[in-house]
Amino acid sequence: MSAIALAICVPLVTAVGIQLAARWSDNLREAVTLVGAATLAWVVWGMLPDLFAGERPALMLGELMPGVTLAFEVEPLGMLFAALASGLWIINSIYSIGYMRGNKEKKQTRFYTCFALALAATMGIAFAGNLLTLFLFYEMLTLSTFPLVSHKGDEATVKSARVYLSILLCTSIGLLLPAIIWTYHVAGTGDFTAGGILEGNISGADVGLLLALFVFGVGKAAVMPVHRWLPAAMVAPTPVSALLHAVAVVKAGVFTVTKVIVYVFGVDFLFATPSAGWLVYAAAFTIIAASLVALRQQNLKRLLAYSTVAQLSYVVMAAAVLKPLAEIGAAIHMVAHAFGKITLFFAAGAIYTAAKKTELHQLRGIGRRMPWTMAAFTIGALSMIGVPPTGGFVSKWYILAGSFQADNLVAIFTIIISTVLNAAYFLPIIFMAWFVDEPPGGKEHGEAPPLVVLALSLTALLTLGFFFFNGPVIQLEQQLVQEMLR
Repeated sequence: MSAIALAICVPLVTAVGIQLAARWSDNLREAVTLVGAATLAWVVWGMLPDLFAGERPALMLGELMPGVTLAFEVEPLGMLFAALASGLWIINSIYSIGYMRGNKEKKQTRFYTCFALALAATMGIAFAGNLLTLFLFYEMLTLSTFPLVSHKGDEATVKSARVYLSILLCTSIGLLLPAIIWTYHVAGTGDFTAGGILEGNISGADVGLLLALFVFGVGKAAVMPVHRWLPAAMVAPTPVSALLHAVAVVKAGVFTVTKVIVYVFGVDFLFATPSAGWLVYAAAFTIIAASLVALRQQNLKRLLAYSTVAQLSYVVMAAAVLKPLAEIGAAIHMVAHAFGKITLFFAAGAIYTAAKKTELHQLRGIGRRMPWTMAAFTIGALSMIGVPPTGGFVSKWYILAGSFQADNLVAIFTIIISTVLNAAYFLPIIFMAWFVDEPPGGKEHGEAPPLVVLALSLTALLTLGFFFFNGPVIQLEQQLVQEMLR
């Protein structure tokens, strides 16, 4: 069996194993989860040497209809997404065990099963060789995460989960699917091809319209106004929030938008087509507007949700700048944001588990009771702002360099303004946690369970380490640039 098939099958087998193991014991169920996560990482990361050597592993499972196949291919951007998701699944599983036990959550077997199914869908998206294959696994990811978002089962949670499901399904079926059909109609293929497949097959205003169908059809990228599903999904347990914001769902969105720009439209074709220029402005508006909304939030998870909406559009804007350095920056920001934001959500979940605190005003002095957690939160927040030595500085540097390369003043000023806004809503939390006295009569508590603290410490270290050790990612994405310039 090929490595691509294994990457998709391992999470599926893990899901079955979780169901079977749960009949014997919770410990065995969680062991199966960890073994499945480690095995997936071993399979995915094992493909890296071939990719660095210039090979492009591929797999074709069959023809769904004349000219339309279920096909997979490994390329630099997809490899980065798959490696990131598979690696973080291990840490998220460690965190989940501590969190779910610490909060005595119900339906844990269903939780771990759906989590594994979501990773299978993520692998399918990452390695999709054409638009239809990507669409099928994109929908599988939406459906497999709905039970996770609605996990608590109360009326308010189910209502919010329905918002999550309806927005993502309506955008994908109503906009993304027509865009895919249109592409197959005009180009005769939906295969992801270096340099794109649309040049000479579509022109003028139609290019901008097709791009809009793709961008807003990929609701998981959360470009305004199709972003409301993301704050609505904050009713989910924190490990699910981490899945949504760092491991799979939102990364599937910005990955898809970037891949469509590079491998369907082609950056040179888009750069030469004036009707496509709106995307930079849409992404810039989303960044600034979401940052302003985040500034007004008093609930920690909602603040982080709107921060994610803004940070995602950094990737979209960087891809839309259509310059090599910016495209590298888009890919790097996927990684930097994943490490930083999963750390922030892990910290929020740790605070809830140990102290049942969810609002910003409740965090006064909490750094003294939970120093490990708040140290990790501080590192994650500084990465979102873009302060060295964190991974967020590296990605913003490349995006800014690409914006200067394109003389794109909109992108340049958006990065500057949004960085100030990021600091405006994160630095007061850090200050309050470390330098403001805790109010009298507060609940006695310490750190969250050890597995929770271990997981958030690991992701905080990754956030710092990525500042110093980002060479392999840059080397991988330079292959993407070379394919862009063909």
